[in-house]
Amino acid sequence: MTIYPAIDVKGGRCVRLVQGRADQETVYGEDPGLVAASFKAAGSSWVHVVDLDGAFDGQPRNAGAIGAIVSSGLRVQCGGGLRTRAAVERLLGLGVSRAVIGTRAAEDEAFVGELVQAFGERIAVGIDARNGRVAVKGWVDVTAIDALTMAARMSALGVATIIHTDIASDGMLTGPNFEAQKAMAGAVACGVIASGGVGSRGDVERLVEMSRTHPRLTGVIVGKALYEGRVDLADLLRIASASSSSG
Repeated sequence: MTIYPAIDVKGGRCVRLVQGRADQETVYGEDPGLVAASFKAAGSSWVHVVDLDGAFDGQPRNAGAIGAIVSSGLRVQCGGGLRTRAAVERLLGLGVSRAVIGTRAAEDEAFVGELVQAFGERIAVGIDARNGRVAVKGWVDVTAIDALTMAARMSALGVATIIHTDIASDGMLTGPNFEAQKAMAGAVACGVIASGGVGSRGDVERLVEMSRTHPRLTGVIVGKALYEGRVDLADLLRIASASSSSG
């Protein structure tokens, strides 16, 4: 399993929101590039980045910060406002390894199919769900789309990676929605990265253990727990590495 430390960028700064609410913002760093460098120093190979301004505005807004994160040497998985092919191409041109399509994926399956044909495994889909229903536009709008149904369709299009966020648990540090993540991993033929709710070392251990019986569960995103000192990144990386070695 891969551990993805998270950087959410808003106004060029590293922040975290609670359940995606713009009015529940905490600033954790003025320089996202330095935060990324600290993750690399801890031994991480990947970082998960969200351009929050892009998610709310509908087009990427933090190219400078994202470029600085890429310069850290980490592989970057990034989403937020990627609703046109031109925006995706610009992001990949910055050196981002994997572009995450969210809102547009829920609205236009053909768009995702075209991107997968053009860029292959560099395209991922973010499925953000509240009570099993897909939320879009920075989680502002909850649709009638069933998250598992959408995931199956994305997998059928050839999407290699789905990032599944349980909104209700995001930023709460109360533990992931394990059952929802298990259901998602069982619904697709591609990799699933779990996001939302990690608050302790035990949460990550449980997800790693779950990945043994649900091999499509390939990663977990850890955000607020890192910034609040609830977990240590180097320790989580050891847990994941030990699991891979023993698996």
